[in-house]
Amino acid sequence: MINKKCFTAIILMLISGILFAQNAADIVEKSRDRIQADTTSTRSRMVISARNGSTTERLMDQYSKDDSQGNRRTVIVFQQPASVAGTRFLTMENASRADDQWIFLPSLGRVRRIAASEGSGSFVGTDLSYDDIASMNRAADLDTHRLLREENYQGKNCFVIESIPKDSGYQYSKMVSWIDKENYVSHKVELFDRRGNQAKLLEILELKDVQGRLSPMVTKMTTLAAGTSTAINVEILKYDDPIPEGVFTTAYLETGRPR
Repeated sequence: MINKKCFTAIILMLISGILFAQNAADIVEKSRDRIQADTTSTRSRMVISARNGSTTERLMDQYSKDDSQGNRRTVIVFQQPASVAGTRFLTMENASRADDQWIFLPSLGRVRRIAASEGSGSFVGTDLSYDDIASMNRAADLDTHRLLREENYQGKNCFVIESIPKDSGYQYSKMVSWIDKENYVSHKVELFDRRGNQAKLLEILELKDVQGRLSPMVTKMTTLAAGTSTAINVEILKYDDPIPEGVFTTAYLETGRPR
């Protein structure tokens, strides 16, 4: 029979575990929601590095805006080189379920919906997958979070948090994030495949204050087994610039013109 002291200790451990999990979820939510803006507009240069050290570059514009329910919508438009120019991609966040995604490829001449089963596929030949693009605005409640420890990372005191997707069909079995205790910037994320092996590494390499918001200016995704990486270098960043609603439609993907 469990004595009173032992029973109390078990209850305290359970309560502590619940609070620990709650705190981890709160930290992740604060990290993902830390930049508040009506809209975000960027021009970025992607540098794709092969195992042999050779590189290719792509120039892209990105526009993001919340809908009336607070769900984020993002459009990516590739400008250069000619091989990808005119490729347009739309992702629409949904509350508590996977995002909706569509892509327009000039070679096909039509808009194609991205199926959930394609989430692990390469996004236009980069180290980013369709799931990776969606995870930039991934809702915290899609995962179960656990605070593993606190430690120093490159001079920053960080929470180290494990996030396990509730959807077993998601590309990753878990994500481990280093989140700055001072400003909630996620400096590094380790991404593990369904076999439990680390598959990718996401790093924020440069931050800059833009319009009063600490913003990532250089982000790098590395595919460990392939020895390849894709760096996103933000050249222009504007918050709160007006963006027409018509940009966030499949019609815009097809025409490149908001209606």
